[in-house]
Amino acid sequence: MTNIPLTEITEPAVTCSTCAACCCQLEVMLITETGVPERFIDTDDWGGEVMLRLDDGWCAALDRNTMMCTIYEKRPLICREFEMGDVECLNERQGIATVYR
Repeated sequence: MTNIPLTEITEPAVTCSTCAACCCQLEVMLITETGVPERFIDTDDWGGEVMLRLDDGWCAALDRNTMMCTIYEKRPLICREFEMGDVECLNERQGIATVYR
C-alpha cells in the first residue's frame, strides 16, 4: 500500500455548480451601503447591522432551492470579497463537511 502525501491530495474545484453556499452560514456585518433590502437586515447584540439569518442558520437572502443569493447584485461588501474557491471558502467547506459526517 502506498501512502499519498497530503500535499498531493487535491480538492475538487469549486464552481457555481458545486458551491455549497457554506459562506451563507457565516455572520455578515454590513459595513458599507450596498442597498441590501431592509427585510434582510438584523441587529447584532452590540447594535451593529448584520445580514438576517433564519432559524436554520442560513442567510435570509439565500434561496434554499437553488442555494443562490437572491440579492446578488446588492450583496454586502464582505460577500463580494469572499471569493469562491479561495482559502477561506475551502476552509468553510471543510468545516461544513466535518459537521455533517
